[in-house]
Amino acid sequence: MRYSQVDEQKIIAPSITKSIFSNENDTFTSLSMSALLAKSEVPVSHKKAADNYIVIKRIYKFQVVHNRISNQDLALLKKYDLNTLECSTIKNINEELAYLKNWSAAPNEALRHDADEIINIRAKELKYIVASNYSRNSNEVYDGYKALERYFEEITKFRRIY
Repeated sequence: MRYSQVDEQKIIAPSITKSIFSNENDTFTSLSMSALLAKSEVPVSHKKAADNYIVIKRIYKFQVVHNRISNQDLALLKKYDLNTLECSTIKNINEELAYLKNWSAAPNEALRHDADEIINIRAKELKYIVASNYSRNSNEVYDGYKALERYFEEITKFRRIY
C-alpha cells in the first residue's frame, strides 16, 4: 500500500483512491462505489428491500427484535459462495451487489428468484447488525454492512433531501 502526500495538511490513506477524471481535491472511497451502483438501473426487488429497511430504520429505530438469518438462508448464500454480511468487506458487497443486479435481469427464472431472495437476506442481516450494535463492536476490515446500507439509502424512494 502506498501513502502519498497531497498537501501538508491532507494525507490520502490507502483505502482512498483517485479517479483519472478527478482533480487533487476529489477523493473516491469504497463507499462511493455503492452510490455509483445505485445510479444505474436498479431492480424492483432491491428498491422494495431498501424501502422496507429505511422505513424500519427511520420509524422504529431498530428497537424491535430482529432474528439472525436461518439455516436455509445461509445455505442459499453458500450455494453462490457468499459470506455472511458480518464477514464481508465493502469490496465484497459492492461486487455482490453488481452481480445481484445482473442476476435480477437474467433470463433464468431460478437465478432471478435467488437474486431477489439474496437481497432480502442481506436486508435481514443488515437489520440484525444495526439492531444489535454490531457495527460499534466489529472489526473495521469487515464493514460490508456500510456498503449495503449506503446502497439502500441511495435507491430508496424515501431519500432525504439535504
